[in-house]
Amino acid sequence: MQYDQQGDGSPTTEGGRRPKRLRLLLISGGLALVLAAGGGAAAYKYGLFSDIGEPVSFGKVQEKTSKTSKAAAASDLPAGVSMPTGPKAEFVRTNRLPDGTQIARTTLTGAKSGFTGDVWVWVPKEYDEPKYAKSAFPVLISLPGGRGYPTNYWGTGPGLGLQKAVSDGAKAGTSLPFILIMPVHNADTKHHFDASDIPGQPKMGTWMAEDVPDFTKANFRTFTSRDGWAFMGSSAGGFGAFKHVLKHPDRFKAAIASGVDIVPDSPLWNGNTQAMDQDNPEKLAEKLIGAGGPDVYINFQIGTAESGRDKAEKFMKEYGKGPVHTTLQVIQDGGHNGKSYVRGMREGALEWISKVMSAPTPDPAVR
Repeated sequence: MQYDQQGDGSPTTEGGRRPKRLRLLLISGGLALVLAAGGGAAAYKYGLFSDIGEPVSFGKVQEKTSKTSKAAAASDLPAGVSMPTGPKAEFVRTNRLPDGTQIARTTLTGAKSGFTGDVWVWVPKEYDEPKYAKSAFPVLISLPGGRGYPTNYWGTGPGLGLQKAVSDGAKAGTSLPFILIMPVHNADTKHHFDASDIPGQPKMGTWMAEDVPDFTKANFRTFTSRDGWAFMGSSAGGFGAFKHVLKHPDRFKAAIASGVDIVPDSPLWNGNTQAMDQDNPEKLAEKLIGAGGPDVYINFQIGTAESGRDKAEKFMKEYGKGPVHTTLQVIQDGGHNGKSYVRGMREGALEWISKVMSAPTPDPAVR
């Protein structure tokens, strides 16, 4: 199991909030300068007027436009769109990006796994534009490397650049405006669980493949088909990302898997190869090829300054056929870390995955 342990480069506490003393120092030392340079907008940009930790809600545009009954509103929706089913989660803001978008956190107890952990979310600015009020948005469930508990480094702050990569790509027309869902992917700091339901252990496979999508459907406008659901992840999270797509091709269509492990290797399996095979991407790909589909799409990302390319290419050669479509994004001078993988996403992986996923559709009657 490879370990990609890193923060996002910003000084935060466990919940993603700047330490109180630092915030006070920033305010006292930089308030006049920031106000002179750009007023209130600049103050929010640099975190001096911080609303971190405050309650936040998403989807205000749909609340404003939903004045009719639920039945009438549902009949007026385009095919394949699912409005939030509820119940609503309680979110607290962990970061506000310069473009006004927000990262928020909530605690989820999975109804199916029984596991309780934090989930971070980010929605693109398009989500609250009136012309998209009746549109679904594609979801990218983003898994971290390393321990992946009690935080997910994709969500605790914008320093790795994932959110900006998506928003920049959407603006340039090279990426869909994905909703990013960023759950923890291990159950503690002592073990790695291979994103799986290891017998006798917390059901982390069920948590990510069932509870997290159910939570997303409860809170956001999503697609009813698998064409709106994908994973991305780095290192151990990359293993989970492409494993889930191969195991549940009826629910998920694509994955960006970076610096990835190819086979399960948690010591918690205790040599139970029969159970391991049910979460082994090689076995799952073989089964999917034998079944003839449905088609899934895997983008491996490997930096030239890290190991693992030979394993990814071996998997592609042996299993990248039939319904299993594979490609490799090589990141020049890229290391085993999130910033390198985000660069690879900017250089091609986001555009690649956007071509196989469903896009939000603007309402032609709204300008």
